[in-house]
Formats: sequence, structure tokens, C-alpha cells
Amino acid sequence: MSGLFGVVSNRDCVETLFYGTDYHSHLGTQKAGLAVFNHKLQRSIHDITVSQFKSKFAEELASFKGKMGIGVISDHDPQPIIISSSFGNFALVMNGLLANRDKLIKEIMNRGSSFSELSSGEINAVEVIGKLIAQKSGILQGIENVLDKVKGSASFLVLTKEGIYAVRDKFGRTPLTIGKNEGVLAVASESCAFPNLGFRTEKELGPGEIVLINEKGLQKIKAPSNKEKICAFLWIYTGYPASVYDGISVETVRERCGANLAKDDKIKADLVTGVPDSGIAHAIGYAAAAKIPYRRSLVKYTSGYGRSYTPPSQKIRDKVAKMKLIPIKEVVGGKSIVICDDSIVRGTQLKNQAIQKLWRCGAKEIHVRIACPPLMFPCSYCLSTRTNKELAARRAIKKAFGEKTLPLEDFLDYKNCRYQKMVEAICKELGVNSLRYQSVEDMIEAIGLPKERLCLYCWTGKD
Repeated sequence: MSGLFGVVSNRDCVETLFYGTDYHSHLGTQKAGLAVFNHKLQRSIHDITVSQFKSKFAEELASFKGKMGIGVISDHDPQPIIISSSFGNFALVMNGLLANRDKLIKEIMNRGSSFSELSSGEINAVEVIGKLIAQKSGILQGIENVLDKVKGSASFLVLTKEGIYAVRDKFGRTPLTIGKNEGVLAVASESCAFPNLGFRTEKELGPGEIVLINEKGLQKIKAPSNKEKICAFLWIYTGYPASVYDGISVETVRERCGANLAKDDKIKADLVTGVPDSGIAHAIGYAAAAKIPYRRSLVKYTSGYGRSYTPPSQKIRDKVAKMKLIPIKEVVGGKSIVICDDSIVRGTQLKNQAIQKLWRCGAKEIHVRIACPPLMFPCSYCLSTRTNKELAARRAIKKAFGEKTLPLEDFLDYKNCRYQKMVEAICKELGVNSLRYQSVEDMIEAIGLPKERLCLYCWTGKD
């Protein structure tokens, strides 16, 4: 994931742009950038792998001036990029994953274009989007070209002299929300960026919707489609607790997930705890429904360590998880504990950096409760899991059943004995007393949207 923020103001927008972008720091750990328009485009990009967004950009803010700007916290590619085209220069930020990137690159090169932006030796996916826009005779035709050609997902902001074009992915897999203040319009991936900056939510863009924000206000360019497939993982893990998508609160959904996990659970425990930060609300919901005290057995040391899920390498992910979580021995010792988390992706962090810390502090029993079903398929729409072998569920299937080719449908149904054997294998690998996942059906119910409006690909393998 990456987090996008844009603002158009009747006065200098730089301070609002700075803080609005910073409120997306939970979505990326690699690169961050700002671009403003003040008679011409001005851009800055920094590496944030070892430091926070604010510390990288604070000192140079005075050099930025403009009434319009865009910002990004990126999980991979350096951005914003600036593109020169037949209809003028524009800056661009993007959130998504180009599943057909190689094909698009080949087509663009065959038309005589070249690429200048490289990230870790690869062509920058954001520049691919920029080249697709620049192929056409006008900005709107270029945006439509992106929506037509990209397989995967792409939500993006385009900063031009006319204003900021905000474009949501054609299936709405990632969100964009418009906020309004006196004389100021903003667009954000996360609505949590608005309250402290004085914005009220004006509207959420629909799938494939295009709007232009400028000094004249909000102009609707293209109406949304009714083919929404918003990522369900936003509510379970990725999104910030204070954000809202499709009118549904992230925090409220997580509490409902925890309550679902407590249904018919026969475990007798002394306390419920959550893996900080995203597991906390799930644990609160479980504790309330089960009538078991919620206590903090693990605490996170400062937000500066970020999320252990987003860095690209396993070594960095493990390091972040190890350093940020501190156990409280006085809470844990001699206790039977239910520990809630959002998901088990690879499983190594939960085992090595949470569960083992609780055992070392003298836990009597540990029972793991996970707010989403076993992740079975690498994500095709956002930059997260990339291969089957990364997934704990796939490794457990191989360990439990060997190299036999078995129908994956058997492992998607929590009532199936093969599903249960897979979960038992994961439980044994984690080294805990019991393990239970929320079902797909209960997760959908907790979110509160119809199944057909949710992207459940990570769990079902179906679009």
C-alpha cells in the first residue's frame, strides 16, 4: 500500500500538505515525496527507511510555496514523478499494483518512449502510469487510458496547473476521500487525515470515479461505476483505526471481528490481549464479548518503528517486530492468555516476536485468535504478499499433506477436515495451545458490506 494526499487552497497549502501526508505514514516505509505547483512544479523525494517522514521534510518546507500540492508515503517506488507531455507538465502519485506492468512497459517502449525513473533497478511503476497518461492528447484521455489498460489496481492523483485530478481504481480496491475546510479542498487515501486539520468529509469517490479539485471547487469529471471490489483487508489490518471507508468505521469493524471470535469459544482464560497496534481493537471486541479482562501484555515502543508487515525484506520485518514489541512480565506471568491479531501472513513475526516473548515471561497457556481467515493467495492488487511460499497456510498444507495436489477449496471451508488439519499444523508451528481464525462469512458480516462489493482474493482466490 501507499498513502496519497492532495490539497488545493486559497492560500499557501504547504503546511496542510505536510501534515496531511504525514497522516499516511502507516501505509509505507520506503519513500516519501511532496510536489507543489507555484507557476511551475516543484518536487522533493526522500528515503524514509530509517527515519520518519516529518524529520526528512521539516527543514525544507520553507522552500516550498504553492496553493496546490500532492504528497505520498510509498511502500516501494520513489514518487511523485513529473512528466512532460504534449498537453503540459504534471506530477503524479499512485497507490496500487500493476499486475501487467511488464506488458505495459513493452508496449510503451515499442511506441518509442523510454523510462528514466528506476527503483531498485526496476522501472518505476508510477512512471508507467505517467507514460500511459502522456500517450494521449489530453489529460482526461490519458487518465481513461490508464483505467482501460491497467490490470491490478491503480488509484492516483495528478497535479496540473488546472488543479488536482483524483482518480480511484476502476474497481475501488483502494479508497480516496474528499475533505472540505473553509476555502480548502483535500483528497486522501485515509479519512483519518482530516479531523485534526479541520476538514469534514465531503464525499468518498466511487469505483473508477474522476474528480477535479481546484479554486473553483469540486468538479465531477466521470461518474463512478457500480462494480466495487474494495479491499476487505483495509478494515482488518491495513487501514488506520480512525478511518472510515464506504461509511464504515475501521475500529468498529475490528471490535466486531473480535466479538465474532469469542462466539462459542470455550477457552477459559485470565486475560485477553492484542498484538499492537492493529490487534488491539480485535482483542477489545473479544474481551467485551467473552467477559474476560483486557490487559496489555505487549506494548509498542514508539511509533517510529512502523509496521512490521510493510518493509520489503523479511530481515527488516523481523528486526522491526523484535525491537518494537516489549512484553510486560508482571501482566503475563502465570496467566492463561487469549492473544488476538489481525492476520497470520508469514507467521514468523507472531511466533518469534510475540508468542515466544509471552512464553519467556511465564505465560501458563497461549490461545491465538485471528481476525481474518487463513491467507491463501498472494495479493494481486496491492503490494503485500508476493508468493505462495511466503504464506503460512500454504506452508502448513505442504507440511501436513506433502507434495500431493489437493483441491484448494478443501482448505477454504472451516468445516472441512483438511482445513482443520491445516490449522492444527499452523498451531503447532506457532507453538501455542490453540489457534482459531475468523471465517470468511463472519468477516463479511463484521464489515457490513455485501460480499459482492468486497475484494476477498487473498482468502478465496476469486475476483
